Amino acid sequence: MQNEVMFAGFGGQGILMCGKILAHAALEEGSEVVWIPSYGPEMRGGTAYCLVITSDKPIASPIIKNPANLVAMNLPSIDKFAPEVRPDGVILINKSLANVSSGRTDVDEILVPVTEIAIEVGSVKAANIVALGAFVARSKIVDFDVLKEMVKKEFSTKKKFLDLNMNALERGRQAAL
Repeated sequence: MQNEVMFAGFGGQGILMCGKILAHAALEEGSEVVWIPSYGPEMRGGTAYCLVITSDKPIASPIIKNPANLVAMNLPSIDKFAPEVRPDGVILINKSLANVSSGRTDVDEILVPVTEIAIEVGSVKAANIVALGAFVARSKIVDFDVLKEMVKKEFSTKKKFLDLNMNALERGRQAAL
């Protein structure tokens, strides 16, 4: 079965890292994976998004018009991508920066104050990991324990940030339950 996740937000929010960690978790589980990053010329502060496609079969095309899921870290991302999500998908909204609904009744929508949770665990920079934890806990796209291992691996060379991000991941999981 093929599954797609669009991560979107401002440049500097760690959008591409979220996608990369999810892609590594899916690879670890034996899935076929495509990770396609994209960002505007402004980078920090501009629009950034990435698409992660996972499948138990070879992926025929990396071009997806209607992804199954969306993690939207800001209002412009909701406006742009939420209408494209397929019915029965998951839309996770960063309630801290966009306390609005997508207006969709045919998806599983979850509003999580990811920025506030990240500040509580020690750094606003961990908001992306909070969002990733909440999204995976809700969607079950990969096993949460595998995701934890990939976050550990991502921060293995930055040990001073490891505990912070592991706490952010767990707080995200709790927010989604």
